[in-house]
Amino acid sequence: MRLVTLAESGQGSAGIVTGDRVIPLTGVNESLGTTWPTTVLGLLRTGEAAALSGWLRERGGEVLSGIPSIPLEQAQLGPLYHGAVNVWGVGANFREKAANMAVVPPEMEPICFLKPASTMIGPGQAILLPDGAGRITAEAEIGLVIGRTCKHVSPEEAPHVIAGIVLTLDMTAQDVHARNPRFLGRSKSYDTFFSFGPELVGMDEIGDLDALDVQTVLNGSVRYRSCVSDMIYSPWLILSYFSRMMTLYPGDIIMTGTPGSVDIQEGDTAECRVGTLIPLRNPVVQERIRTIL
Repeated sequence: MRLVTLAESGQGSAGIVTGDRVIPLTGVNESLGTTWPTTVLGLLRTGEAAALSGWLRERGGEVLSGIPSIPLEQAQLGPLYHGAVNVWGVGANFREKAANMAVVPPEMEPICFLKPASTMIGPGQAILLPDGAGRITAEAEIGLVIGRTCKHVSPEEAPHVIAGIVLTLDMTAQDVHARNPRFLGRSKSYDTFFSFGPELVGMDEIGDLDALDVQTVLNGSVRYRSCVSDMIYSPWLILSYFSRMMTLYPGDIIMTGTPGSVDIQEGDTAECRVGTLIPLRNPVVQERIRTIL
């Protein structure tokens, strides 16, 4: 199953991607009399995402063929969802990047950080460069989207608790972090410093996760790329690690590391590419300071 959010639908209705077309979930309900939650986060939090995926596997071609759809290339795709979800990341998880940084992550103890909900943006939305923050970088990563509430998950159980994967871009204020390693969390917490989307892709669409090629792209040029198999800590080990610390909830996202980061400036476009999935692209602009009361 592949899900997107249609920006032109007002509240952001979920859409099912099938081939080169998108079928709004509101249209599915209207045509078939079903009562699926019509937002991606609603599907996740009610546990209906897994049920919808199973329903589509069993009856997808039969039930969707006659429902009005939108060409994927014409669809306006918005943020998958907004809300109070946890976004976690790990650092220096690709072997080559860790070697270039001269970083040796502790055995069985990934370097981790948390990003606040205010960092979240979606495809096409602007990454804002904070005034006075100095050098800013962007890095492409695969994110694991939690599909059901869980804790103390083993690596073997991890594939069964996720709703799927999502492309992400993680931004960092490098000069802030360079002043003190303890400022890692602060350097990643500015507004718009986490982008994800444009689609949530179920594992039934992925096949071999280890074979996925992750690319950090700047202005259309691939700057870094590496396969998931080159990670120091596998995605399933990372999920298990976080689940031993805290309860994971539907919609939570765990980033799994990047093959490399690029400096970004106003006018740039940062991009995450993974295999044949829809790329995640965000323009970069200088923040115009305004007061919110």
